[in-house]
Amino acid sequence: MGKKIFTFILLIFLSSCGYEAIYSVKNLKGYNFSISKLSFIGDREINLKLKQKLNNYTRETKDINFTLKITSTSEKIILTKNLAGDSTNFKINAIVNIDVFNKDELKSNFIITETFSYDNNSNKFELKSHEKEIKKNLADTIAEKLIFKLANIK
Repeated sequence: MGKKIFTFILLIFLSSCGYEAIYSVKNLKGYNFSISKLSFIGDREINLKLKQKLNNYTRETKDINFTLKITSTSEKIILTKNLAGDSTNFKINAIVNIDVFNKDELKSNFIITETFSYDNNSNKFELKSHEKEIKKNLADTIAEKLIFKLANIK
């Protein structure tokens, strides 16, 4: 009985909390652009995440319709080594070059770079999965910056 009352009260509070999805259709209408075509070259993990984020803007046709050519690269750099010569710190650089076309005319070209430093892990499987997660997070940040820049292109 106590669980039912708690669930009911929780439902009442959560239904009126004002939660709204960031990428809902209602929020996307604030942007005056859409993306008609996306083409990717380069790092697969970064490109997949960018495609996932940018697909929200390919649904509607707006006044300004962009075609994007995205070239991405990522590199893992050793920052420090210990006395035995083993790597202790790394840095991942994610570099994305974006060509923005409007009606087959180059409208803009810009480069977005994100970096992240992290420590080595003795478990190589955990290190690889951590690096994949870092790349996804960097791609999320790059996608947000890209969307902001596209919204401000005249």
